[in-house]
Amino acid sequence: MSNKVGLIRSLKSGQKYMDSWPMRKELNLLFPEQRIIKATKFGIKVMPAIAAISVLTQMVFHNEQAMPQAVIIALFAISLPLQGVWWLGNRANTQLPPALAGWYREIHQKITETGFALEPAKSKPRYKELASILNRAFRQLDKTALERWF
Repeated sequence: MSNKVGLIRSLKSGQKYMDSWPMRKELNLLFPEQRIIKATKFGIKVMPAIAAISVLTQMVFHNEQAMPQAVIIALFAISLPLQGVWWLGNRANTQLPPALAGWYREIHQKITETGFALEPAKSKPRYKELASILNRAFRQLDKTALERWF
């Protein structure tokens, strides 16, 4: 039962993280998130159709012998976007490595120095806190302040 709760929680976290990650070209070379988010969103749109087509074509041609393979292909196609969301959920809750944690604190400090209110910096930030602080930085800091990091 705890695995099921963990999977559902991870999928929900992944969905939130996908929505909160800043889709900025400056971050593209530093983090894989943007590529995974784009692939996952594409999979969410396309894979259900591929799953349906794989089963329906066998039904149309009355090919009962190939139906088990078609169902397996359909299940695989549907699982691909779920894998992306699951990966994002695990990534969101992963603690930042020391170098990125320092970068998170620098950006947090810069935002607070410019007079914007923020919740206190986390002592052990995770990727979801980094996504949140990056969103704030891109929204509230001017380009000259951002040039230091990008």
